[in-house]
Amino acid sequence: MYDHAIALMRKRFLGRQDGFTLIEILIAIGIIGVLATIVTVAALPALAKARDAKRKDALVQMGRLLSGSECYIPDGGARDYDIGDLYAEVIAKNPQYAQFVSSVPKDPKGGTFAVTKYRYLVNDDGSACVLYANLENDNEPVTISDISQPTPRHGTGVFEATTEGPNGSNKYFEVSK
Repeated sequence: MYDHAIALMRKRFLGRQDGFTLIEILIAIGIIGVLATIVTVAALPALAKARDAKRKDALVQMGRLLSGSECYIPDGGARDYDIGDLYAEVIAKNPQYAQFVSSVPKDPKGGTFAVTKYRYLVNDDGSACVLYANLENDNEPVTISDISQPTPRHGTGVFEATTEGPNGSNKYFEVSK
């Protein structure tokens, strides 16, 4: 009690108050906001590269099924499909795959179960097919330079399309058989 009384007297005589003024708090919040913006802008390219790495890994994993067997011909015939459209059909026809693929893989930037943004293209007789996805990083080096669209039998790598894809880049990664 005695200490409390002394503290009150000091406040009155010295005219000091504990705490921060509103201006000081607003300035601190402004500085934190500017720093957070700088860090976020600096981290965006790294996030895009990380999502591209995840896309490539998912396509390579799915591509392993292609390398061990014939290309899958969907009930809808030879054309370009979203992987989400084929998932239930493939599992129903090949229940052994269910243990390896617990859920449909989807693009880390906006892919959903219905629209995964991972694509599958197969020819009429199932002898050639390709899995592909649009990348985000415009600076991704092109490793397949002789094509500008997904093309079966061109291996695994990055190609450059003539137009931008859903992720804002004209670079695509493909795994083909």
